[in-house]
Amino acid sequence: MIASLLLCWPFAGPTSGGPDELASADDVPIAWVGARILPVVGPEIENGVLVIHNGVITHLGTLDATSIPASAEVRDASHLVLIPGLVDTHSHIGEPSGADASAPIQPEVRVLDSIDVLSSGFMRARAGGITTVNIMPGSGHLLSGQTVYLKLRRGKTIEELEVARAGGAPAGGMKMANGTNSRRDPPFPGTRAKSAALVRERYVAAREYLRKLEAAQGGGDAKAPDRDLGLEALGEVLRGERVVHHHTHRHDDILTVLRLREEFGFRVVLHHVSDAWKVAEEIARAGVPCSIIVVDSPGGKLEALDMSWGNGAALEKAGASVAFHTDDWITDSQLFLRSAAIAVRAGMSREKALAALTIEPARMLDLGDRTGSLEVGKDADFTLLSGDPLSVYTQVLETWVEGKRVFLRSDERDRLYALGGRGAGDDFEPRSCAGEEEP
Repeated sequence: MIASLLLCWPFAGPTSGGPDELASADDVPIAWVGARILPVVGPEIENGVLVIHNGVITHLGTLDATSIPASAEVRDASHLVLIPGLVDTHSHIGEPSGADASAPIQPEVRVLDSIDVLSSGFMRARAGGITTVNIMPGSGHLLSGQTVYLKLRRGKTIEELEVARAGGAPAGGMKMANGTNSRRDPPFPGTRAKSAALVRERYVAAREYLRKLEAAQGGGDAKAPDRDLGLEALGEVLRGERVVHHHTHRHDDILTVLRLREEFGFRVVLHHVSDAWKVAEEIARAGVPCSIIVVDSPGGKLEALDMSWGNGAALEKAGASVAFHTDDWITDSQLFLRSAAIAVRAGMSREKALAALTIEPARMLDLGDRTGSLEVGKDADFTLLSGDPLSVYTQVLETWVEGKRVFLRSDERDRLYALGGRGAGDDFEPRSCAGEEEP
């Protein structure tokens, strides 16, 4: 008798889901009862009820005033806190890469073509309560390519996680950068002034490309230009269909972005903005939102020397829209809640800090009508916590995306990604399994 030993490659790491991994509210409604609920867009609800069904929130309110469907599976959430799923506007999980060394501006590059959705980083993000991410290429270029917005559903392909735009194309923005990272030997710029000049040249070319397209579509003898994927993508930016996510640190670099935005009219979110506290009024006056990073240890690049924990408070005081991001690995996705806690310690209000983890970043990704807050009709993206979201002792217990649980701390496989340790960085977990005996 010969025993056959098979080497199996299950999705036990990034795609595991606990003992009832298919748990969802697709078949029957699920009602969480007794939780302290933080909807973000409204007042806190003590002894609250949240009901989800078919991937959306169907009921929300206090226990004494909310009708729970008779068919609902009721879950006791007493002593727990329920918040919207966190939205990360700037992440690098999945080992993404964008443009190469051939040119400083490459808008035709799509980061979605280089993301490993089975990477352990996706499980770390789910373990941190994150349900939506904007995955970006790096900042070593003036323009390194198109970003992609993902819901952290369980899946084996990028298509299973993509957020679709109207018409079905994957949703995303455009990654741009200025300052130190994008300055190097030719063909890259060597100065800040040359960096801005190169950007202007490409946007002028994109304007002309759009003009020729419109003329050809209008009839007559006008001939359409040959298709140019880069100018086509920049055309989407100029038409407002694709938001620019702009890496920038120093106060003068921030103002350069605002100058370019005024000149060409594109929509922009300022990312990092280490010196935002120096020009907060100018940012607010321009009506431009900021996605900031909170770094809790010293070090980093020279242009971030004046980074302040008080950035969020300064921007809030000036009236600017503020979100947080991880820039994972700069901040580990599983520790994302800490960003809000530190910002509050430095003077930001609790309300705005929680909004900066949820609804504000969702709006910056044009997804505020779907996620980022707990409201009837919105996607059932939420996180169950053991305590207050700003407490260092609080643990993420469960993470749900569109009515399906994607993280369960009580399951040992999922817990590994929350706690770390041997195997937490493995993308796959191989195991041996005995096959049927053969004669």
